[in-house]
Amino acid sequence: MDSPTATFISILQNRVESKRAAGNLEEALHAAAAAVEKSQQTLGPNLDSIDAFASTLEIRGDIHREIGNFELACDDYRQAIDQLDNRPDRFAQIGRLYAGLGAAYDGLERSERAVEYWHRAIEYFELHEPPLMVDIATISNNLGFLYKATGDLNAAETHFLRALEIVHSQLGQDHEKTATVSSNLGALYQAAGYHEQSREMHMMALETRRSLFGEEHPDTAQSHNNLALALLATGDRAWARRHFENALAGFESLGSEYADDLEAVASNYCNFLREEGEEQLAELIAGRVEAAIGVPAEV
Repeated sequence: MDSPTATFISILQNRVESKRAAGNLEEALHAAAAAVEKSQQTLGPNLDSIDAFASTLEIRGDIHREIGNFELACDDYRQAIDQLDNRPDRFAQIGRLYAGLGAAYDGLERSERAVEYWHRAIEYFELHEPPLMVDIATISNNLGFLYKATGDLNAAETHFLRALEIVHSQLGQDHEKTATVSSNLGALYQAAGYHEQSREMHMMALETRRSLFGEEHPDTAQSHNNLALALLATGDRAWARRHFENALAGFESLGSEYADDLEAVASNYCNFLREEGEEQLAELIAGRVEAAIGVPAEV
């Protein structure tokens, strides 16, 4: 590929990223399509032109997936995989493409295909030298979610535990990704009835999120709610109450964007208060939430 053409494609790719960053996905898609078109015009047997074509397909596939054009995303990812032809020097990219393909099938609610392609992604991340461990953790976390949704809690635990092992060793406990996986594992254990394990996972997630984000952050507020529910299951009702209050205050501080989360937390807290015989306080909180979100709250 000659230098002017390579520069032109690079300019288009930079435009794609600037439009994506601005949230203008439709314009980003047009720029990505132009980059695919130009790289396809100059496609030849040399690796530079093949790599450029595969990269532009990957970018366009990502945007299609963000928009919700899942079938078109699948087409781009598959074509890019075919172009790279299992080359060892492109294992990282092939892994990303299979990861994107799995996510697109997940968007299409075709879980069996999503599982298949996410496992393929992990295979390529493992083949990379050195293995791309954090990427493996990300896909393992995705698989955990998917298996949990299908009711296979044992498989879900296997993948969540692998993700936790990796992020804990690679990134440390005080990292956002570690907190996310801990929270997901806590939710799994809550669903499976392992309440002590759930409590500890949610406690770890909350401690990390408090340290990283402070109290007025949606992840911190959600962790307070998750921990409160786990504490109820282990009989720590007074402590659960404090975390419900923190969750409620956290989402109230975040404004209308988090109205659904606020309503969900308020529902949990009001149910708890009614169980405690505090009907009047439950009604007071329901009214407060209704005033905050502007519609009758289902609490």
